Amino acid sequence: MLLASLLFATMGLFAKLLSQRLPSVEIVFFRNLFGLVLVGLSLYHAPPLQRGGRPWLLLFRGLMGFLALLLFFYTIAHIPLAEAMTYSKTSPIWTAIFATLFLKELLTPIQWLAIALGFGGMVLVTDPFTTPFDRYDLLGLLSGVGAALAYTSVRELRSYYDTRTIVLSFMTVGTLGPLVLMGLAPLFHPPWLDFLLAPFFLPQGIEWLFICAMGLLATLAQLLMTRAYGLTKAGIVGAVSYTNILFSLLLGLLFLGEPLPSGPQFLGIISITVGGILVARK
Repeated sequence: MLLASLLFATMGLFAKLLSQRLPSVEIVFFRNLFGLVLVGLSLYHAPPLQRGGRPWLLLFRGLMGFLALLLFFYTIAHIPLAEAMTYSKTSPIWTAIFATLFLKELLTPIQWLAIALGFGGMVLVTDPFTTPFDRYDLLGLLSGVGAALAYTSVRELRSYYDTRTIVLSFMTVGTLGPLVLMGLAPLFHPPWLDFLLAPFFLPQGIEWLFICAMGLLATLAQLLMTRAYGLTKAGIVGAVSYTNILFSLLLGLLFLGEPLPSGPQFLGIISITVGGILVARK
């Protein structure tokens, strides 16, 4: 999981480098295209054993995962890498809330305290004392919400579908969705929807290398993370996964010249991390 976190953070670095010229919706397309091919080959060589029966929930999982990734890459393009990663790591806190609302799971008093701590951390990461709450903060938080809705649906889908089929739903929507959005962009592209609608720009030169690196790192990180969850308790792996915030901070500092988070933002990162770990312990 530690290695997976490093690879996820490095994937974010390549995504940020690509975002200097390419729109986030196009980056999402290339990110998912790699996974679609690999998962598709896996299903071809070893067909899934599943009972099915929940196609709309499967589509919902794919759509929420796609939107979460799209918002994550968009915020990466406009705010520091560590801050964007922190917003995405709020998903365990939102997942606990959605599991209570939709799956009727009961939370302990400590978990409710952890949720409150996580919400306090979200406020601090926006740094309300020095900068106003803007659309990048909002979209960053929504990336965590979207990921949480996707994860919550997975907990229900596991009883009906092979894990690879669930992942394939995300990869398929995440590949076809950007094609539709990029096709619509020349006809309708208001500035306030730039995170959703943007024209296609043909990658050039080293950008192709960045795209290949991003796709391969993301796929390898996914495999390592899946392996980690299969070897030990989910709470332990979930706790280690928060190191990708630290890795993102270091990579942004070394390769992008990004500033260190402010005091309140550091406190917010710690609060979200502690809250997420406490929620995941059960």
